[in-house]
Order: sequence, then structure tokens, then C-alpha cells
Amino acid sequence: MISTVTQISKRKRDKPNRAARSPGSVDASADGHLTPQQLTELRLAFQANPAYKLAMNAVTQTSVDDVALNRDVVTNTDFTFSHWLDDWAVTHQKDSGRCWMFAGLNLFRVGAMKKMKLKEFEFSQNYTLFWDKIERANYFLETIIETAARPVDDRVVAFLLKEPLNDGGQWNMFVNIVRKHGLVPKALMPETESSSKTWRMNSILVHKLREGAKALRGLRAGSASLAETRATKLKILKVVHRILCIHLGTPPTKFRWQWNDKNKKFHRDGEMTPQQFARKYLTLPIDDYVCLVHDPRPTSPFNRTYTVQHLGNVVGGDIVRYLNIDIGLMKELAMRCIMKGEPVWMGCDVGRMMRCDLGLWDKNLFDYEALYDTAFNLDKADRLIYHETAMTHAMLFTGVDVVRNRPRRWRVENSWGDEKCGRKGFFVMNDSWFDEHMFEIATRRSALPKPLQRALKLPPIVLPPWDPMGSLAY
Repeated sequence: MISTVTQISKRKRDKPNRAARSPGSVDASADGHLTPQQLTELRLAFQANPAYKLAMNAVTQTSVDDVALNRDVVTNTDFTFSHWLDDWAVTHQKDSGRCWMFAGLNLFRVGAMKKMKLKEFEFSQNYTLFWDKIERANYFLETIIETAARPVDDRVVAFLLKEPLNDGGQWNMFVNIVRKHGLVPKALMPETESSSKTWRMNSILVHKLREGAKALRGLRAGSASLAETRATKLKILKVVHRILCIHLGTPPTKFRWQWNDKNKKFHRDGEMTPQQFARKYLTLPIDDYVCLVHDPRPTSPFNRTYTVQHLGNVVGGDIVRYLNIDIGLMKELAMRCIMKGEPVWMGCDVGRMMRCDLGLWDKNLFDYEALYDTAFNLDKADRLIYHETAMTHAMLFTGVDVVRNRPRRWRVENSWGDEKCGRKGFFVMNDSWFDEHMFEIATRRSALPKPLQRALKLPPIVLPPWDPMGSLAY
């Protein structure tokens, strides 16, 4: 179907559509409203083109992505890679926005599985969710205290109140939780109905946080001291903690861990805290990792660090810090990391040119231009500027196909389960898609060229809270 539409549409674009306009037609009305004459012209222009009618007949009966699917891309993409790391099953974040958390835990579970000689292992995603929620509630309330002198309709305050708490996050936020609260095996704090489907719990927490914001702003507007205001904040957090325990369970403070490895050999650890467990079974240097982004906007020079105002989760923890680099260098660093045997945490605009059932991303996966007879002209920088793209999902690179020392395609471990998406939950990303829709990776500081290691020490440029570089946390 699409080949026929493409051929007809191409012929029509090669010559002007004389039937689209009537003699003496007016381009625009004086006051900007659509006139009956203009609406008639729109209708006649559509009816005069057989390709448009054919497209309408197809799309009104079939999914537009089925009609526009580029079969050449599908048939020329396979799931083979010169470097392939994963031999484990994917995880499942279910109806939650914990992709950044799952991707981080999946990165570190690889070393834990090897150290414990296990075929499968997961750190508790519910445990890190619990601590992110309570820490983020405190972070939000502190920000409300900090901005209490501003009017409630101030753009920053309004933005904060719109997004008091949600599931998203960034690499530095993941590190903050692990560093402060440690990790536990999934068996010690398994999923609950609310960790797997967070929207109702979140809506209740958001209500209490907005209620708390009103109270704290009222105190600061009066004669209350900062100490008195923070005492009220702790009362609010007591309620937040209670709600979290009801929905997610109470996180363990000490535990014993024992297991049978893949050879059925028995092992037992002594009593330990979550922080001790993390120190023992995190085999990668979490403090050496830095976050690299590709932001091609003219206002965002490369080789500079950035942060987003009021984006974070742990008061006193690390700020969200990005180093903006060229996309070619990002590819090279990710490729080298995989070739050395380590997966790569990454963030992208996941829904663009994606076919979930095929597990495939490609820049040209859907030929929308032929179907709609129009060009889509915004480049990556313009898509950021005009709110057409943003970081929306975090996953892992677990493989790469290298030809003549250049990446050709990437293997991706998703966290959407193994039943409906990709090949048992794994996807293939053609390199053309990387250029257009990849935004971020976390990699070792020591892997960067020396000038970029020095650039990391520069004071970060502060972006506003609503900048798209903060979108993965929202």
C-alpha cells in the first residue's frame, strides 16, 4: 500500500496542483479567520489528488504506522551484533515511570550476578522507589521554603506546584539514592501493587505535598522562623512516610542474604545493612560515572557543563550535572565501553520512529512524508527549541555492531517486560536513530579525553526548571 501511495504522491509533487485553487481565490482573510471560500479550497485541493484519497482509504481502516512502515528498513535490519553482552532476561517497570531507576539497577546487577555466580538477579526497584519518593518530597518542600517569598503565580513556583513529585529521574538522582540508602535484593522488598502501578499513590502524595506547600508558604509569609517552618515540614514528611509505607511496605534496615548459585552451591552473608550490601555487590565505580548529553541548540555550547534549576531528589546530594558533547564522541565512548564488556546507561526520546512489536528504531522507519505529502523539517536542535522532542526514557546499551571501527547498530535492553515488545524485551537501534533521538549516556569520567575531564570541573550553566534537558525527571 505505501509503495503505491508513494509513487502517486511523488508524481503529484512533481507538478503544481492546478485544481487546488480557484481563480481569484484569496490567500488570507483580513482578520485571520477561515472564510467559507478558503474552506472550500481546502476541500477541493484534497479531493483533486488521488494519492490523498488512497491514503485516507488506507489510514481510516488501518493503523497509520502499518501504512507508513518502511519495509526496506525492516527487512534490512537484523539482530546480530559484533559485540553482545547480555545473556539475561529483561526486567519490567510495569505501569510506572521508573525507567531511569531500572536502567541504573540493571547496569549494576550485571556485576552482582557475576560476583554471586547467579544466572538471574535483580536489586529491589521498590526499595529505591521508596527512598526516592521520601527524599524527593523533602527536596520539593525545601524548594518551596526557598521560593516562599515569590508570588504563587511566579513561573518557577507554578512549575514546582505542577510537578511536586513523579516517577522520573536522572542519573545523578539515581546515584544519590544508592549512595545514601544502599541497595537490597528484590526478594527483601518485592514489588507491590502501587510500585508497579504508581499513579494513585502519586496522586495522593501530590495532594499532601501541595497542601504542605500552602502551609509552609503561609508560615514564611508570617512571622515563623526557618526552624519553625522546618519543624512543620517534618510533620508533613511523617505523613508522606506513612503513606509510602502503606503503599510500598517498609524498607529493611538490616538483613541476612543467602542464595544458591547457578551451580547449586549454597552461600550466606552475615547480617548487613543496605549500604554494606551495595558496597559489596556494586562492582562498577559508581562515583566515577558522569552524565554526558548531546544538546545541539545554539545556546548550549559543547564541552560545557549544565544543570537544571531545582532538579534533584536528595537535599545535600549531588546536583544533576551534564557535560554537553558532540554526538560522534558520545557514540565512540558508548561503543568503547561495550567493547570492553560493560553495558551503558542511556536516555533518549523513545517513542520516535519506533516499532514496539518489531523491537526496532530507525530514523526512516515510517515514511510519513510520502503518506502525508509534506516534509518534516525540524532538525534536532529545533525540535528541542520548539518542544517537539525531549528525553523520555532510559535504558541500557548491551551490544553494538561495529564495522570498520564505526557503530552500525545498537542492542538495547528495555524494561518493558519480555512479552509484547522486541525480542524478549530487547530492541535494535540503527545508528541513524542514535543521531536524531539519543540524548544522554552515563560513562566513566576516566574514559573522557583530558580536556573534557577538566571541563567537568567548570561551574555549570544553569538552565531553567522547565528546560527539556530536565524532562526525563518529569
